[in-house]
Amino acid sequence: MKKLRFHHLKPTPGSTKQKLRKGRGESGKRGKTAGRGTKGTGARKTVPAYFEGGQIPLYRRIPKVRGIGNAAKMSYVVVNVSELEEKNLEGEVTPDILREMGLTRKKGLVKILGDGEITKKIDLKIYFRLTLYIGSCCTSTRSRS
Repeated sequence: MKKLRFHHLKPTPGSTKQKLRKGRGESGKRGKTAGRGTKGTGARKTVPAYFEGGQIPLYRRIPKVRGIGNAAKMSYVVVNVSELEEKNLEGEVTPDILREMGLTRKKGLVKILGDGEITKKIDLKIYFRLTLYIGSCCTSTRSRS
């Protein structure tokens, strides 16, 4: 028995058809106009896929995109010092404590702003802090960014 080689393979009978030869002569099924009808753009040349027959095309109907938003933009939830004073917070303050007290939303980084005065000592464990003025002395904290 011979070994089966690649050149021995052929398609099964009836699975392939010959290419249609359009536009060969005047008589016959696919002669003369070759299935394109008579006259018009479709008979003379190919019409682009975006052509809508004279109607304003989709690419002109939709508005122009004016740039793409900044995906890396960081948004903060702002909490003022006066709000911390109203809630009588003392000791260590974290974003979770602020959420429990209703000062911030569920998600988002917290930023403490120095609007107002505070009388108690607070240890802020928050992503972004600004310089806070407590009474007459100045307590400076660095931002961890």
